[in-house]
Amino acid sequence: MKSFWRLLNYARPFHRFWPGYIILALLSVIFGVVNYTLISPVLNLLFESPSQAEVTAQMATLAENTKEFAFTKDWFIDTFQYYLDKVFLAHGALKALLFVCALLVGASMLSNLARYLSQTILVRMRTHIMKNIRTDLFHKVSTMDVGFYHTQQKGDILSRISNDVTEVQNGVADSFHMIFREPLLIIGFLSACFIISPRLTLMTLVTIPISALVIGGITKKLKKKAVTTQTLMGRIVSHFDEAISGIRIIKGFNAQKYVQENFEETNIAHKKSSRKMLYRQQLAHPLSEFLGITIAAAVLMYAGWLQIGGKLGMSMSTLMVYILCYWRVLEPAKNIANAYASIQRGMVSGERLFAILDAHNKITEKADAKTLKEFTANIEYKNVNFSYGETPVLKNISVNIPKGKMVALVGPSGAGKSTFADLLPRFYDVVGGQILIDGVDIRDYTLDSLTSVMGIVTQESILFNDTIYNNITFGMKNVKREDVIEAARIANALEFIEQMPQKFETNIGDRGENLSGGQRQRIAIARAVLKNPPILILDEATSALDTESERLVQDALYKLMQNRTSIVIAHRLSTIRYADDIIVLKEGEIVEEGNHDQLTAKGGIYAGLCAMQVFN
Repeated sequence: MKSFWRLLNYARPFHRFWPGYIILALLSVIFGVVNYTLISPVLNLLFESPSQAEVTAQMATLAENTKEFAFTKDWFIDTFQYYLDKVFLAHGALKALLFVCALLVGASMLSNLARYLSQTILVRMRTHIMKNIRTDLFHKVSTMDVGFYHTQQKGDILSRISNDVTEVQNGVADSFHMIFREPLLIIGFLSACFIISPRLTLMTLVTIPISALVIGGITKKLKKKAVTTQTLMGRIVSHFDEAISGIRIIKGFNAQKYVQENFEETNIAHKKSSRKMLYRQQLAHPLSEFLGITIAAAVLMYAGWLQIGGKLGMSMSTLMVYILCYWRVLEPAKNIANAYASIQRGMVSGERLFAILDAHNKITEKADAKTLKEFTANIEYKNVNFSYGETPVLKNISVNIPKGKMVALVGPSGAGKSTFADLLPRFYDVVGGQILIDGVDIRDYTLDSLTSVMGIVTQESILFNDTIYNNITFGMKNVKREDVIEAARIANALEFIEQMPQKFETNIGDRGENLSGGQRQRIAIARAVLKNPPILILDEATSALDTESERLVQDALYKLMQNRTSIVIAHRLSTIRYADDIIVLKEGEIVEEGNHDQLTAKGGIYAGLCAMQVFN
């Protein structure tokens, strides 16, 4: 229930939905009950039409009973009967029948109008809940630390944001029916049954809980199946995501059959789980209807026994109305059973969403964090240690990087180069030691001010399905167009941008698929140029490019690094030959440090790496 109330909180402010919904649902029930009770006069007029003398005598009694208003069922019944008799005497049975039918249609119209308006409120509430949950989810996903995504499947996260949010909004909407509208219908029509025959209704009340217990037993088992089904749905979305993003590798390695078999295995498991869950879900309605018919048959049997004994005390038309009203009691009871099944699925989805929303962000900001206004002196790694779980990645790293200097990181794959760079903008936090900027631990700065002094260009250019202009100005406001053009020029991107169909307004597609690798990288560099950060991190920014693209990108990078403090990770050593300091990492430790000439003269690891590459 805790999850349920948390989900309901997404419908705040409640006053926008609950009062109006309850009032309209109540009106719908009232007019619905009136609608059914009008059937008895119609049947009486058709099959038990009284004489004029009987009607006249009845009117005299009714006129006396309705002189003073009283908020009782008898006053309303007598008033209706008085005007019906009046029409009957003045215009005959056919006009009286028309009068009752007009009231019947009017009550039906008002009942369904109120029901429709209550549903529109429910639609507003559902979309409101969906919007609020997705807002919180996107905020959480976009602010979580990078390490969180090492333990999560992207497809599963996407499944929760799409499928689970839909299940939640349906479940919460159904809960409104179950809490408000359906109980009102049961109370309304059960009250009508009590008015018509208390004895029959008491017998009904004894039998209804039997139906509720049976249906409840079925729906309780839905939750476990729903958990399995939703988890498998997340894996299916992951398969699709991997197939789309990795299509080149799949085709290049002729692995279509392999990925299809993996997908089919998950797909079949999801089918079986869904089938079992839907079997139980679909059983609720026919079973509740069968139980309803069984109870109705018992009521009819009991009514027949009373009639044979002369104890029923109602006409055939009244008995018909009673049966109809009783049937209307069973219908919301069946709806509650179906709604309960939907709520169970919604609760499972809600718990999957809360697993994301309640995830702990390991990168936090101190309450008294300082603002890093300007980078003035140096960056210092002081006895830094870091590990992913139990696996050490960096061991006792100490490096001093003065402002304006270029420091390069080299070493074999897995040596810890990218982790070294990722610690500076606090994508992760150190396990031991400190990283200082201008003598202050970076954990003492606000996150926004820390990243505001840094520009990052990675091996994989992270671009978005938007225009070239918006990708360059990404995250920046009030940017002058001439500054964007100048940034593109410095990044050697202006020439190819000008050749695009819509120039800067050209959409580059998902992840920049409409551009070549070199073009994507130059757009990323233009973004960094426009930000104009004092600290620059380049993580193998040219390693995936062809020779011509590398030359253009490298030229752009040289322009970008001028008068900036740069941390450069490179496999191609020609790009860092003129670095002020070169740090060689191996298995998370610094094994060599110096400039190019010093390290080559040592004849160590760096010299060996240089011997394997040709400098241009």
